[in-house]
Amino acid sequence: MTVCLLLLSVVAVTAAVPVPRALTRAKWPEREPVVALWVWQCLVATVLLCCVTALALGAAAVFGTVRAQLFAPAPPAVTAAYNLSAASPWTVALTLLLACGAAWTTAMLGRELAEARRRRTRAREQLRERAPDLPAGLPQARGPLLVLEDEYPDAWWMPGSPPQLIVTTGALQRLTDHQLDAVLTHERGHARARHDWLLHLSTALATGFPRIPLFAHFCDQTHRLVELSADDTASRRCGHLTTALALIELNQHRGVLSCASSHRLLGERVDRLLAPPPRLTRHHRALTTAAAALVPLVPLLITFAPALTALP
Repeated sequence: MTVCLLLLSVVAVTAAVPVPRALTRAKWPEREPVVALWVWQCLVATVLLCCVTALALGAAAVFGTVRAQLFAPAPPAVTAAYNLSAASPWTVALTLLLACGAAWTTAMLGRELAEARRRRTRAREQLRERAPDLPAGLPQARGPLLVLEDEYPDAWWMPGSPPQLIVTTGALQRLTDHQLDAVLTHERGHARARHDWLLHLSTALATGFPRIPLFAHFCDQTHRLVELSADDTASRRCGHLTTALALIELNQHRGVLSCASSHRLLGERVDRLLAPPPRLTRHHRALTTAAAALVPLVPLLITFAPALTALP
């Protein structure tokens, strides 16, 4: 089972400490958060794809029915190239380990989605209680924008069906029209990019496998990069200064400008908006995106290499 060993070697190299740490310490993701998110997703997809293909080949070696179904359309020479007829004890142990990992990953993702759904349901019930009653004669259906009476300025996007944008009266009073437009654009940027799904995936992997550096860094960087990406969406439409001022007005009561603040990311976002770093060139962005997209092809090439060499 040389193919399984090669696939697990790719997992070890990709998920080891140097690769995620090098990407975390790099400066260019701050300049291109969308491209950085794509690179992180490609790295994680490579690891997951390696594990899935190794599990499929291991199950084919251990179980004859799986081998018969998996290699049913393949000629005998291709099946013989994988040498699946004799399963050693370590192959059985490795297959069971990969199967347990796949089941655990599925369970963690399911738990994260279930908890997110419960949080949304609870939040919607609280919003229904806090939402002001409409005058008689007006339709009671809520639109995509909901205004809450609250002295604290705040705005957030609640994913779900249907998604809803919530703004407090404190934000309406404190923000100018352009600043409010920047805040709404920021939140709509989260919704359009479906950042909630990416956050759920990264959280589930980090929770299920806390000792794997790739998943831990993936979770931390995803929470950071989605905010930078939404900031860029707002600043391109409303301007960097307007977006920075809106961010300060919304979070000043939380201590965003304090050096001792626990919301250090807010201060970094404000500094980045006030002194925006130069973007990468279009050629550099395209090259990085294409190179990252090729990384998940490595496990596929390793998996299908014996079959390609066995074909006449």
